[in-house]
Amino acid sequence: MSVGNLPFRDPRIEAVLNRLHRQAAADKWKIARRVPLLAWAAARKKLQDKSFEYNFFHDLYIPVSREQGAMLYLIARAIDARRIVEFGSSFGISAIYLAAAARDNGGQVIGSELEPSKHAQAMKNIEDAGLLGYAKILAGDARETFPSIAGPVDLVLLDGWKAMYIPVIEILKPKLRSGAIVLADNIFTFKKVLQPFVDYMQSGENGFASTTLRISDGFEFSVFAANRPV
Repeated sequence: MSVGNLPFRDPRIEAVLNRLHRQAAADKWKIARRVPLLAWAAARKKLQDKSFEYNFFHDLYIPVSREQGAMLYLIARAIDARRIVEFGSSFGISAIYLAAAARDNGGQVIGSELEPSKHAQAMKNIEDAGLLGYAKILAGDARETFPSIAGPVDLVLLDGWKAMYIPVIEILKPKLRSGAIVLADNIFTFKKVLQPFVDYMQSGENGFASTTLRISDGFEFSVFAANRPV
């Protein structure tokens, strides 16, 4: 069965994405078993507590959708993105879509993953897709690893811990080229915790022109305008 709506044709990448999307879909059973934990956290107002987030999400995919993956590839190709940065690579689904574009553009994806088991599996999945030369995932806290990334950065995907979106974009902002695109996932799913980030990007005071797209769980689409009026 095909992944569907892929903007590129590569049997090796397609096979890996098929497998990973199937595995991600199976996470619904894990989530169902954790509903009592979710209710417990909600009753105690701990939904944004880091320990709860880790216990609930540490082994889940929570990936971009197929539609979002196709969009990532096409945007990266459209702007000829050579240096792509991803915050929160998880098992590597979005990194594979981005690495396919990086390969075609002659560039590289630099990802990040805090959970060691996810980091190892993401690198294995990228290798299985034949994209190891076009993506590397930095292990550990992005606040410690991202300062070493050299600019200019053409495209950023934010899909890690939601409370970290603003700190991460502030680290990367000095490295962004004018016209760089920042995409942030789960805007609707984590509406409360991500509202400060949306306000930051849409305020017109931080160098970005931005809007929320109603794709999947909500995608914030931002363009870095540098010193130009926004």
